[in-house]
Amino acid sequence: MDLVLTVPRLPQPGETVLGERLGSYPGGKGANQSVAAARLGGQVAMVGRVGNDSFGTALIKNLESNGVDATDVSRDPAEPTGAALIYVDNTGQNMIAVASGANATAGPRDAQRAVARLGAGDVLVMQLEISMAAIDQAVAGARRAGAVSLLNAAPAQRLDPGLLSQLDAIVVNQPEASALVGATSSPEDASKALRAKGPRIAIVTLGPAGSVFCDETGVHRVEPFDARSVDATGAGDAFMGALAVGFARALPIDKTIRFANAAGAAATSSLGAQAALPRLDDLRRLFGLDLSSSEH
Repeated sequence: MDLVLTVPRLPQPGETVLGERLGSYPGGKGANQSVAAARLGGQVAMVGRVGNDSFGTALIKNLESNGVDATDVSRDPAEPTGAALIYVDNTGQNMIAVASGANATAGPRDAQRAVARLGAGDVLVMQLEISMAAIDQAVAGARRAGAVSLLNAAPAQRLDPGLLSQLDAIVVNQPEASALVGATSSPEDASKALRAKGPRIAIVTLGPAGSVFCDETGVHRVEPFDARSVDATGAGDAFMGALAVGFARALPIDKTIRFANAAGAAATSSLGAQAALPRLDDLRRLFGLDLSSSEH
């Protein structure tokens, strides 16, 4: 559950800033990305854990109301539902701290349930809010099933080369890229260095500046879409959801990332992560994008 406090500016270490209002919104990277993909036309099932508490009940109901199959979201009897404490300033920038709770208990058994759902051409989407043991097992299972594996390497941490070499795509923002490959002179260099570690495609998101990706043809920049930013909290998750839909539809990678850029930009237009996640109609209205046409 995301607990979001709007503030006039983000606090410095040791500083108290008076907030304007506190809101609670369904969140969590996996859930956000599931809802994002479902709203953009994907057929989505979520595998994960919540606590046996009111937050957990609300989050499961929210997934179901957004068209996500939550059958395999289990309740942990001992740990509370994960929560994120989020400050958002008047430019839409944010600071986030996460209490993992039940997320931290997701393990190989949960990975087995996820893999059991996968077939050839399906897409497995993962984030680093769960254990590496679960991620390793899920990626290996996805490869056996002929599915596509996408990893949003957030929150940032070092990753084993064996895992990276099995990924179809890895997605990071600039700070996360630095954590994986060290300081680089440009996002283009970061994407190139990240792909050299093994994934088929390395994508670095740049917020309002769009994104860059590196694949077997080289490094490419994908331009951003203009949007009035109110809260950037859900932008990365909207990007991932759209990316998954693009892969599931077998769109060309440049059009897939352009679609993801549009979803990320649209998600910054209102408060809350899931509340702001766009639908296909929103992308048509805001940017003229239509997945049913040749203009993606």
